[in-house]
Amino acid sequence: MSGAADTGTAGGARAAAVPAPVTTTARLALREFVAADAPFVRALLNDPDWIRYIGDKNVRSDDEARGYLERGPIAMYARTGFGLYHVALRATGEAIGMCGLIKRDTLPDVDVGFAFLPAHRGQGYALESAAAVIAHGAQAHGLTRVVAIASPDNARSLRLHSQLTPVADAMTAISGITKIRAGQHARASRGAQAPSSASHGAMRTTTM
Repeated sequence: MSGAADTGTAGGARAAAVPAPVTTTARLALREFVAADAPFVRALLNDPDWIRYIGDKNVRSDDEARGYLERGPIAMYARTGFGLYHVALRATGEAIGMCGLIKRDTLPDVDVGFAFLPAHRGQGYALESAAAVIAHGAQAHGLTRVVAIASPDNARSLRLHSQLTPVADAMTAISGITKIRAGQHARASRGAQAPSSASHGAMRTTTM
């Protein structure tokens, strides 16, 4: 991944090193998570839609959010070279969500996942960021297959997955996005437990 850059604080002190973007779009910058992102992650994981569609991770403090990051996205970067990324607006630097590629121990395929705070939904950020991470996965990691897993009752995620396919085709050598409903993937994986998708496309993970 790209190197890190320090950012200053209003008081002149230096903040923790923040990684350079892994990939960018016209509006968004995606980078690896760091422990200092814990307050944002705590807020995201306690959003009612996250709890409803992904599940309650019992992350109530910044310390618990740091543990989530260290066991989840940060560990996956070390293991696979990719994972879920911090998504921010390029214009302001404001953190708005997470998006990335996930390789689960229990499933054979890499899948795309994304989740955004309520104020930043319905503006195309999920589609924009997901297409970018899929392209990055093909170009930087040689991925030739990515799946999108959604629960049958999550109409918004299913609709977004359909929108994602032609966008990804235009950006990467991956031939389409294989859309799999939770349950179908379990059967294809010979009984492995398949995750449900979250509102607006964020995927349930086994460790995050």
